[in-house]
Amino acid sequence: MSHRRRGQTPFCRSQAMIPVKGYEGRKVAVLGLGRSGLATARALQAGDAELLLWDDSPEARAKAEAEGFQCTDLTRAGAFDGVVALVTSPGIPHLYPTPNKVIALALEAGIPLDNDIGLFFRSFAMSDWDDFDITPRVICVTGSNGKSTTTALIHHILEVAGRATQMAGNIGRGVLDIEPAQDGEVVVLELSSYQTELARSLTPDVAVFTNLSPDHLDRHAGMGGYFAAKRRLFSEGGPDRAVIGVDEAEGRFLANQMGEGPQDDRVIRISSGQKLEGFGWAVFARKGFLSEWRRGKQVASIDLREVAGLPGAHNHQNACAAYAACRSLGIGPKLIETAFHSFAGLPHRSQVVGEKAGVRFINDSKATNVDAAGKALQAFPAIRWIAGGMGKDGGIAGLLPFLGSVVKAYLIGHSARDFALELGATPYEICETMERAVQRAAEEAVAGEVVLLAPAAASFDQYPNFEVRGDDFTARVKALLG
Repeated sequence: MSHRRRGQTPFCRSQAMIPVKGYEGRKVAVLGLGRSGLATARALQAGDAELLLWDDSPEARAKAEAEGFQCTDLTRAGAFDGVVALVTSPGIPHLYPTPNKVIALALEAGIPLDNDIGLFFRSFAMSDWDDFDITPRVICVTGSNGKSTTTALIHHILEVAGRATQMAGNIGRGVLDIEPAQDGEVVVLELSSYQTELARSLTPDVAVFTNLSPDHLDRHAGMGGYFAAKRRLFSEGGPDRAVIGVDEAEGRFLANQMGEGPQDDRVIRISSGQKLEGFGWAVFARKGFLSEWRRGKQVASIDLREVAGLPGAHNHQNACAAYAACRSLGIGPKLIETAFHSFAGLPHRSQVVGEKAGVRFINDSKATNVDAAGKALQAFPAIRWIAGGMGKDGGIAGLLPFLGSVVKAYLIGHSARDFALELGATPYEICETMERAVQRAAEEAVAGEVVLLAPAAASFDQYPNFEVRGDDFTARVKALLG
């Protein structure tokens, strides 16, 4: 899927990438040969770099060799002789908790580390841009929760507006695997902390920070390191416009650092719940209504309560972020509102699977931690909650304030009994499997209730990933709905 509207014949496969610049005839090592690693190798090859590829997995090496690449063991003595850079995939630790052995060798040898995001920003601009009427632009979205939905929503609004657009990064295609930009195009990238932390070049036109909550703390040695990784998106190159969620202290600090004062409209503050009327530019949602304020005056308002693809306060924050990013590109409020209503949402993120006899079935399998599950539990008034899996440190004690809307919990997976001990007075049933949980919740639900999968746990006890878990829920619901 190309994620674009072009109005012309698509590029052929050999052209559908961003050739990496600056390494012509020079040795570049690539560590990690998954989706992003192979896309990086192809883009470096297109830029005439000399490649040394490695992955600890024999299966990954075999896949690369099937494409015609040669693999070189980067742990052997002298492997980095003549190498000018090591490009690593985001999932490979480079500092905490312990650097990968190949990266440790590169650090000892003083070899610069980079990733595909850094290569993208140094290579995205092409010579034919001089002939464009409108220079292509890049919007980058980061944060703890909601960044996938926000990225997809921005992309959807651009499509509805008739703007040429591509979506990539932590969602969709690898950043180097997209097509070279055309006149006026907007590329929308979702970036994780793993990606922003290491990229040697980060120069988006618009940078979006949704929110911050504890996650990946072992990889970043705590919240300070995690926030620092996210903050690099705003500090390395300095975006023309910064859209920043200010519902946490870190977001307020970041907004303060980016602006020259409260009236500096290069910073657009966003919130789900707070009034933000005293700033140069702000977008906030309260009681189901999105409001845009500029220099002390309300300039637009949208009723979000009937937007089916964006239920709950957490999705209203996503709507504010996407709205602000698109308004910074000059897209009008009415067009954005129209796009909101045609947004179907993302699979496994508050996805409406179906409805029968007044009971809705919602797949939020992506709610793998307490913070995400808490947001899902606040989105609906009466919930039959399917939860459980491989529980994380701290269990679900943090969800106690949000259990008032839970009619009954149906617990699955490895942590089902541990979760049961933390539910307080909330009724529950140990179901073990998704099949049993869906069956029992559907049998007991009445009109006006929601059967919600929001596991608050990882999936690895029963499924390879949250997507497969969500697909299982969806399949079983659809079987029940006929």
